[in-house]
Amino acid sequence: MPREFEVRKEVQLPAGPEAVWEAVATGPGIDSWFMGRHEVDAAAKRIRFRLGEMRTEAEITAWDPPRRFAYRGEAAEDGTFDAMEFLVEAAEGGTSVLRFVHRGFVQDGWDDEYHESFAVGWEMYLHTLAELLAHFPGRFATYVTADGPASSASRDAWPKLLAALGLPAEPSAGQAVQFRVGGETVEGVLDYSTPNYAGVRTEDALYRFHERSVLGMPIAVGHHLFRPDVDETAEIAAWSRWLADALG
Repeated sequence: MPREFEVRKEVQLPAGPEAVWEAVATGPGIDSWFMGRHEVDAAAKRIRFRLGEMRTEAEITAWDPPRRFAYRGEAAEDGTFDAMEFLVEAAEGGTSVLRFVHRGFVQDGWDDEYHESFAVGWEMYLHTLAELLAHFPGRFATYVTADGPASSASRDAWPKLLAALGLPAEPSAGQAVQFRVGGETVEGVLDYSTPNYAGVRTEDALYRFHERSVLGMPIAVGHHLFRPDVDETAEIAAWSRWLADALG
């Protein structure tokens, strides 16, 4: 039977409620820090999501700009569903506090290790939201994703990825990063580092790398590119080649 779950997070964000609302309650805003592509239709009370071949739709259950935004996905045949809620509160110095809740039902068999990985993932995404608001105010990104080779589903692949980024086995946030992909040199700073995630911030991008062996999945990249006229097909091809070379 489906099992109920809930993840709660609270973060301080370096922007006022209106800017936070733009980031968490509009399609271009969400695309600039979260995975996939989103379309928010407040009039129809619908939010649509796509990631590769995946397509989902959810009902907007709360719309109170710039304070509260919530939506709930349709339940699958087995009863599983997801629901998200964003509560935004003004704080001192033009900042905001965001209280976030992700709840729903998942398939039976969701163990504690899987749940912990899920919760840690949200910490990375909310950190990326803070980076967006701090370093790319008023800008929107194109989201690009690619998977590593099947062999990178092993935990042994993560040190290879760090080495390809020019990082040590135990990197620290704040380190300078330089590597080449698609014939171009990428220079930035390691803005996020955990045993399962690495984030690199440059002048025009937020690069995100995800180790997913606990899920039985290969390493993935999900990048937010803050530049005009992004050739998504070329970007995906370049990153797929880079991952294959680095991790194959």
